[in-house]
Amino acid sequence: MPLVVRFLGTSASRPTVERGVSSIAIEREGETLLIDCGEGTQRQMMRYGVSFALNDIFFTHFHADHFLGIAGLMRTLALQGRTEPLRCWGPRGADRVLRRCEALGADRLTYPLEIVEVEAGASLDRGDYELRAVAARHRGGPALSWALVEHDRLGRFDPAMARSMGIPEGPLWGRIHKGESITLPDGRVVEPSALVGPTRPGRRVVITGDTRPCDETVEAAHRADLLVHESTFGDEEAGRAVETGHSTAREAAGVARDAEVRRLVLTHLSARYTRDPSDLEREARTVFPAVVVARDGMEIDVPFPDAT
Repeated sequence: MPLVVRFLGTSASRPTVERGVSSIAIEREGETLLIDCGEGTQRQMMRYGVSFALNDIFFTHFHADHFLGIAGLMRTLALQGRTEPLRCWGPRGADRVLRRCEALGADRLTYPLEIVEVEAGASLDRGDYELRAVAARHRGGPALSWALVEHDRLGRFDPAMARSMGIPEGPLWGRIHKGESITLPDGRVVEPSALVGPTRPGRRVVITGDTRPCDETVEAAHRADLLVHESTFGDEEAGRAVETGHSTAREAAGVARDAEVRRLVLTHLSARYTRDPSDLEREARTVFPAVVVARDGMEIDVPFPDAT
């Protein structure tokens, strides 16, 4: 089951020649989720092949560089004749902000716009995975990070053993794999533990909005397969990071190290770093080596933990 994180905008505060502002798409088994929708996001979606047939947009907070693109996207979806609901999730204030964007974006939407305000700690059940709203520490109002957490998967089924036990391939295999005991025609009872291994972990992806390093991120990203963390500044502007409620690349790497994540991607770069972010990557690598700096259009494939 593919899980791909695609970066649509990786610049902080304003777009640059090289980078758009904040937006990340998560594509999972044919479903597209959008995290933030900065100015020009719909054009970035077209440029990088992200489907407009999305149902959910998750906002981290409502500073302009994280939501201004939603008005244009709403209008485009209406012009395309969309009829399915568009669900928008965000911290307190989402309804007020997004209703204004609705008025700007279209004279009349052709689809329902559903806006849900969520508090940190909320968990949205999505069937075989969930979206968790995580507290972020940023100035100027409530802010969230988002964690996609897949449920544990079934253990591996042993078809060779099943055949050796005389169990015919078909529905019985499926029942055993799902944890059901079966009784064979000769009276033998087969327990799932005889043919199915232990459950296997799903994947975990954590995407911060704008935030200072915080314990909430470390906890949410514990042993995550991928942490995407803002790194607006380098070491030389550590003081400004504190003043503005942002993180340095080195601080983001410290979060990744403390959370024991598998990979770290740095994004939300100040304009001074967008052309050459090598200093940010170098500073982060002194703390956590498995790090890259995002660029617009970058795709990160997230395999299952037991697949690598």
